[in-house]
Amino acid sequence: MTLFKSTSLVLIATLASLAYAQTPSANVEVKDAWVRSTVPGQKGTGAFMKITAKDGAKLVGVSSPVAGVGEVHEMKMEGDVMKMRALPLLDLPAGKAVELKPGGYHVMLMDLKQALVKDSKVPLTLVFKDAKGAESKMELSLPVSNVAPAAPGKASDHKH
Repeated sequence: MTLFKSTSLVLIATLASLAYAQTPSANVEVKDAWVRSTVPGQKGTGAFMKITAKDGAKLVGVSSPVAGVGEVHEMKMEGDVMKMRALPLLDLPAGKAVELKPGGYHVMLMDLKQALVKDSKVPLTLVFKDAKGAESKMELSLPVSNVAPAAPGKASDHKH
């Protein structure tokens, strides 16, 4: 085999593996996703959704062109104090829906570059790793709202 052919095969194999790593995973489903609206000058907000990984996975990253920083966070009560912290990853057990919601796990979008106006859309990229360590990305377009959208055919459960 010539040097050109062997180099071409290596390049094709490398590109194929990179393309695979960039494709959305059929293993992961995202439902009821939304981003909380902001006011001008506000530098952070949350994104919320339900994520189900059929075979199990980990959410290892998040990004959006509207934010300088995207992180997975956890809020929880410790005694009488509500604490929030960034997580390096979020476990997605096989077949079990993990809800990212206000007051619990959520995506934080920080260093916002613009106000996020109700009824607009925000692009968001989620990065997952499967059990074998293969990485995949899912590109989403999330609606911006003041409150969680009601599930189709169901009234909102929010009480104010």
